[in-house]
Order: sequence, then C-alpha cells, then structure tokens
Amino acid sequence: MKLLVLGDPVRAAKYRPDTSFAQNTEMVVCPRGASEEELLQAGGDADFLLADAISPVPGTLIRRMPNLKLIHSEGVAYHAIDGAAAREQGVFVCNCKGVNAGAVAEQAVLLMLGLLRDVAAGDRAVREGRQIQVKERGMVEGIQELGDCQVGIYGLGDIGKATARLLAAFGSTVFYYSHHRADPEVEAGLGIRWAEREELLARCHVVSLHVPVTPETEGMVDEAFLAAMRPGAYLINTARGELMDHQAVRRALLSGRLGGAGLDTLYPEPVSADNPLASLPETCPGRLLLSPHVGGITAGTFTRAYRMVWENLERVARGQRPEHVVNGL
Repeated sequence: MKLLVLGDPVRAAKYRPDTSFAQNTEMVVCPRGASEEELLQAGGDADFLLADAISPVPGTLIRRMPNLKLIHSEGVAYHAIDGAAAREQGVFVCNCKGVNAGAVAEQAVLLMLGLLRDVAAGDRAVREGRQIQVKERGMVEGIQELGDCQVGIYGLGDIGKATARLLAAFGSTVFYYSHHRADPEVEAGLGIRWAEREELLARCHVVSLHVPVTPETEGMVDEAFLAAMRPGAYLINTARGELMDHQAVRRALLSGRLGGAGLDTLYPEPVSADNPLASLPETCPGRLLLSPHVGGITAGTFTRAYRMVWENLERVARGQRPEHVVNGL
C-alpha cells in the first residue's frame, strides 16, 4: 500500500505510529503548495492521500489517481477537499473528528481572558515602565471577570461542548445556538442554555464561533451579524477565518461597535501583513488579539490524529469502512 502525504515531512515522520501496517506502507511526502503534476509524479499511484487541513485537494487530482481509496484530513477541517468528486470516484473522505476539541477550547478561553484582561497592552506597559498607570486605570474603569460574562457558543459540536465545559469552571453563564437543539440531559450536563441566534447575539458579552465552513456559514459574520451583537461585545474565532467578512469586522473594531476580537484564524492563510485585520491601526489598542492558528496543534492533538488516520488507513486496506466519513459515501 502507498500513502501520499500533502504536508510537512517532519510531522508525518514524527507521528507515524510504530505498527506493522504503518511501517510496511510506503509513504511519500510533498510539501504544501506542490503542484498537481508534482503530486501525481510523486504519488499518482497511491492508495491513500493524507492532506494538511488547509491544503486543497481538487477533483482534477482525485480523478487522476486510479488507486485512490481514501483521502484523510490531518485535522478536523475538510472544506478544502472536493468531497463530491471523491464520492463520484468511490473515495472516502474522512476527518479527525473531535481530536482537537480540548486544545481548541483552551485557545478560545485564552483569547477571552486575553481580551478581558488586555494582556498584550499590559505586558507592553510593564516593559515600558507604565505599570502603575495601567493598574490604576484598571481599578477605575473596571476589569470584567469571565465568570461575570454571558458567553454565547455559536455551534455545539465537539469544540463547542469542550469550551462550555471549561467555561463552567469560571462560573460563566453560557448560552448556545445550533441548528439542532441538544437533548435536555446534554444541556444539563454542560450547564448551558439554548438561545435563538438573535437572542444569543443580542445578550452575550462574548460570542465564540464553533462551526465549520459551509456555503451557509462562509462570511456569516458580516455587517448584519455584527450589528445584531451586544454593543461592546467580544468576538472569538478559533474555527476558520472564512467565517468572517474581514472588512466588516475591521470596521466594527474601528468604530467601537465590537469591544474586541480574539482571532486564532484569518483568511487567507498564510496571513499577509496587509490583511485587513492584521493591519489594524494603533488607534484602537487592545481591541484585537491574534494568535497564529495554533489552537489545535498541540502534541496531544497530533498524537491522537495520526493514530486515528493510520487506524482508518488500515481499516480500508482490510476492506472495512473507515470512521468519520464526511463526504456521504
């Protein structure tokens, strides 16, 4: 059997499990950004394709790989894979469902706390000898605790649920919106309350996005979405940059309509310095906290993900159905 990896060779080698199947499977690696012809030359005869979560896998490539049986996302996201073309060819598309839920939830809470405590500006102030001034201003203006916030979780998948569990420890009042309301026992177990979309946006101090990129959700954080949010609220995005209209978020931050945004992901990636949000001017200090899309890339996440990937490859090699199929095959 042969595996074509579209991603980082060091990562692919590091997390390759020490199993008989993995060690006896030929593995070739092409870097992210490799052309279709380069991929075909290296692994056009491969049985499996493992793709970095942000690397496109187009239908033209899928149709030119006659032995292909399974395309696996290295992470949770799979929107860059042409799932319809794979389905037409009888090729499974799978993701690593839930593998990074705890890690991304930690990042979401980190960004919430970072905004509420204005950690970036505080660090800079201490380094510049302005510690007392910042401290005194905080005592006058007031610092809001996460436990005193109403937090809205937009999307109750694995990461949304993990975020709710962490917020419970802070004592936050947590609302959620999802197309399908959870069972009462799930709500009770997580300590969360259902809210319609408009209610959640209007009442919550913090809105945290936890939905995949779909035709319905792409660009959903637009002028109307932001106008429906509570004035001065915080937006947290540890999901995907494609969910946001970047110019609309920029305008809301500049005007003060948004109290702040904590963003682990922007679009497109790699993020350039002239991105509308990365290039936000200094006139709104403390309103934007960025992290380099690292929420789900912990060592634990990759260990779990690669174990899941290789177990799925072995299932398909044995003629069995893989787990976490996402293209309806």
